[in-house]
Amino acid sequence: MAGKAQEFAKEHPEQVEGAGEKAGEFGKERFAGHDEQIDQGVDKFKDWVPGGEGDEGQPPAEPPA
Repeated sequence: MAGKAQEFAKEHPEQVEGAGEKAGEFGKERFAGHDEQIDQGVDKFKDWVPGGEGDEGQPPAEPPA
């Protein structure tokens, strides 16, 4: 399953990052006062997305647990 998720992320990085942003906004609404931690989590997620905003040409990391 993780392999399929990485494959989809590689083919559609914009969609995957958009979903991460949307999840982050939901988390901020649900857990007020934890914006910084949520932003850090979203940034780490973006680093995992190959070819996405956080990708710096490094091989993909293990998916978040």
